[in-house]
Formats: sequence, structure tokens, C-alpha cells
Amino acid sequence: METNTAILLSIIIPLLAAICNIYIKKHPNLRDSITLISSILTFLNVCIILYNVGNNTTDTMILFSVASGLTISFHVEPLGLLFALLASGLWIVTHIYGVGYMRKNKEENHGRFFACFSLAIASVMGIAFSSNLFTLFFFYEALTLTTYPLVAHKGSSEALKGARTYFGILIGTSIGLQLIAIIWTLVIAGSLDFTRGGILLGKIEGPLVALLLFLYVFGIGKAAIMPFHRWLPAAMVAPTPVSALLHAVAVVKAGVFTILKVGIYIFGIDFLKESGASYWLMWLAAFTIIAASLIALTKDNLKARLAYSTISQLSYITLGMALATSMGVLGAGLHIVMHAMGKITLFMCAGSIYVATHKTKISEMNGLGRLMPITFVAFLIGSLSIIGLPPLGGSWSKWLLILGAADRNQFLIILVLILSSLLNVAYLLPIFVKGFFLGKKDNTPHKSLESSTLIWLPPAFTAFCCLVLFFVADDILLFLTPIVSLE
Repeated sequence: METNTAILLSIIIPLLAAICNIYIKKHPNLRDSITLISSILTFLNVCIILYNVGNNTTDTMILFSVASGLTISFHVEPLGLLFALLASGLWIVTHIYGVGYMRKNKEENHGRFFACFSLAIASVMGIAFSSNLFTLFFFYEALTLTTYPLVAHKGSSEALKGARTYFGILIGTSIGLQLIAIIWTLVIAGSLDFTRGGILLGKIEGPLVALLLFLYVFGIGKAAIMPFHRWLPAAMVAPTPVSALLHAVAVVKAGVFTILKVGIYIFGIDFLKESGASYWLMWLAAFTIIAASLIALTKDNLKARLAYSTISQLSYITLGMALATSMGVLGAGLHIVMHAMGKITLFMCAGSIYVATHKTKISEMNGLGRLMPITFVAFLIGSLSIIGLPPLGGSWSKWLLILGAADRNQFLIILVLILSSLLNVAYLLPIFVKGFFLGKKDNTPHKSLESSTLIWLPPAFTAFCCLVLFFVADDILLFLTPIVSLE
């Protein structure tokens, strides 16, 4: 299959799955089977692209032109292909988990739920393969629109309030800041194409470079940099499969992916380093890393704690770009994968606990680990990867970010990264300890509370992947290497 055809199919197949979910919503088994097949086909399409292209960059495929210099067009480059592989692969896992969760928890409107889920994946594929800022912005907005109904899915006043916060911040930042940055870039550079080495060198200088970067960073609200982070904990009112989608597969990863694309292909990391335009961002990201971790420590609700953990971890990726070194950028790209696998594990475990016990507070989870050993062991493995301990994948991305900070002689940033890992230990490991080692102990046999196979198997699988990623991290780095090379 030709690469361009596979790119289009990776967007079209999820769109068709969304249509099927609407029209056969009264036939749940057929509907969910078709969506599962669609997720597998989407992943296989991306694998075909990988086979055809490897880590090379392809020529641009123009789908259609909107105006002079504004086209909806696609290409393949290593960072986008890695993001597409991650999102399409985890769609399979989250769909299986979503079917089990939605049925076991007796949620309503499954057809609408999985239709919007499929549309979100189509949007992510468009983001991953965008060849210019205009195309990326179009699919970025589509992702916000398609995930809003997922956040509001339960229809309660709390869900609608959370959805309004979610929608308001993401649309407000993208229209009010990011769009201005894109228009400014088009005016001064005459192009919005993602170009290796960037397109702004010689087109803008002085404080204006930092100002333009400011508009992009705060305009990309999905990256959840403080103070535009409130949408993320507000969205925790959604069903847990949506939380997994938000935190691992789609929304937040689309945010930090866009941050990296802008830094690498619009500004250029050498230009950022020489101009010093990203220096302020480095410290803002460091502040977000520590502040969000400290807030996570105060949260008794498990999903809220994980939400603030995500805000902290996303800023690792922003920090990697702000360091403007090859090692920092590669560490940021690798952290997209490592954090996705670890965090999706944690959220699916949280959902498994809720389905089995309807408990959401960490203080109520004493002794549950002995009744749900698979879920809690998977949670431990995901936690250790987020913390950055070997032999889990997260250890490599954090190590590379430390090396990136050392390259810039930013030893305080190294201390921030180390302190953050210690805070990760403080807010994640007590959950496992409570589950296994605290609570009433007696000789009375207890019935296992593990949920159905569709619920406990996906986090067990992703926990295993956290281990596998430790041993293939070097291959991922080699794959990403061209994004920091001008050759």
C-alpha cells in the first residue's frame, strides 16, 4: 500500500467507525466488534507507513488548498509517526477496556460514547501527520470538539460544569493565543510548513521571539502548563476510559506533541538556544513540575491525584523543548511514549477499582490490594515507571532530560527533576502500600474483587509494556534522532 493512501486511511477508518457506532447503536456486540476491528486496522495502517518510510521524512501530500499558503496537507516524519503508532496502538487497548468498563458500570449512550471516541482518534491521526501549522490547528480544534461530549457524557450538573471548563479553556487559549501566533508566523515567515531547522531564523529577533513563543505555549492549552491547567482536573468527571484517552492516548499528548513540533520545526532548537527565547519557559515548566506534584500530594481522590500528576509529567516534555538541546528534545520525545504507557496503566487501574468497589478515595483503599492483586501490581509497575526507576521505561526519558539539563549547565533544573521523582514516590507508592499492607487482617477468606477480564487485562498488558519499553528505549531514540539533525 502506498504511504499517502495509508495516511488517509488512518483518518478515514476511525471516521467510519464513528458512523457505525451511531447507526448500529442498538446492536452492542456488532457495534463494539466493528470498532475493535477499526482500531486494529488503523494501527496496521500506521505500521504500513512505518514499514514504507522508517524514520525518514516524506514529501508533502496536499489534500486541498483553502487559500494561498493555507493547505490541508500531510507528511510523515519521525515524531509524528511515533505519536501515530502510540495513539493507534493504545486505541485498541482503551477500546477493549472501554467496552468492559461501560458495560460493567452500566453507563448509558454507548453508541454516542464510542462514536466520539473514534472521532477523537481520527483527529489525533490528522494532528500526527500534519505537514503544516494550519492543518495541525484544524485537527487540534476538531479534537477539542469531539472530546467535549465525552467529558460531559454523564450529563450531571457536575459533568456539564467540568465540560464547560474543559471546553472554555481549550477553545479560549487556542483561538485567543495560538491562532494569533499562527497568523503572526505566516505574516513574518510567509509559510506555515514544518521544516527541519525551523522557519523563523532571520525573520524575527530580540524580545519578539520570546513573545511569539509565549503565544504558542499558552495557546496550546492541551499541554496544561500553569496557569492554563484547570481544564484537566475538571475533566476528571468523565468516565475512566475518557480519562485514559485524555491523559495517555489523545488530548494531553496532542498538546505536548504540538509544543515539540512548534519548537523543532517552526522555531528550530538552535534558534531557541541562541536567542535565549525559551529560557523563561524552562523555569515555568520547572515550576509546574513541582507545584502540580505538591498539589497531587493533597488529593485524596485517586483520579484527581493522577490528574495533577499528569500536569507535572507533561511539563517534563515542555521542559525538554525549552532546554533547546538535542538530548533534551530526544528525552521529551521519549517521555511522550513512556508517560503514556505508565499513566494509561494507572488510570485503567483506578477505573478497575471503581467498578469493583465504587471507591474513589485513596483513604478508603486499605486492604484492597489483597483482594485485587492484579490491579494493584499493575498500578505499582505503572507508578515505578512514572517515578523513573529501572527496569521501567520512564527511567530512560528522565535520564535523558537530566543529561539535557547538564548540557545547558542548568544544575538547578537537575535538582528539580530529582525532587519531582521523590514527590512521585510520595504520592504514588502509598496507594500500593495501603492496598497491600494496611487494613484489617484476619483469617477470614475474602472473595476476589477483580473485575471482568476486559477490565483487568488491559492495565496488566500496559504494565508489561512499561517493562518492555525499558529494553527498547535505545531503538526509539535511534528512530527519533533525525528530528534533531539538520542533515
